[in-house]
Amino acid sequence: MKKILIIEDEEILSNLLQKKLTAEGYEVEVAKDGEEGMEKVRETIPDLVLLDIIMPKKGGFEVMEEMSEDENLSSVPIIVVSNSGQPVEIDRAQNLGAKDWLVKTEFDPQEVIEKVVSQIGKAE
Repeated sequence: MKKILIIEDEEILSNLLQKKLTAEGYEVEVAKDGEEGMEKVRETIPDLVLLDIIMPKKGGFEVMEEMSEDENLSSVPIIVVSNSGQPVEIDRAQNLGAKDWLVKTEFDPQEVIEKVVSQIGKAE
C-alpha cells in the first residue's frame, strides 16, 4: 500500500486531504508541524509528502532542505500545499526538489488526487 505523509498545521485541511486520500486507497499519516513531519518521514519513508510551507517549529523549506540532504529521503516526491503561489517561492521549492505545487485557496480535493497519481500512481 502506498504511503502518503501530510505535513500541514491546518487541521481542517489535513483532515480533508486525509479522508480523500484514504478513500482512494492510500495509507495516510498526518504531522501537524515540520518537526513532527521530519520524525515521521524518517520513521516511515513515505511514497509521497504533501507539505505546507508556513508551519510552527519548522517550515516546509527547512523540511525540504533536510530531506534533500538525506540519501534515504531525497528521492521522496514532495507536493507543496501553500497559501502562496508566488513565483519566487515556487522556484525555491522546485530547487529543493518539490515536484508540484497546490495553492490552498484554489485547489479542489480531486486536483490533489490527480497530482498524487501523477507522481506515484494509483493506490493499488
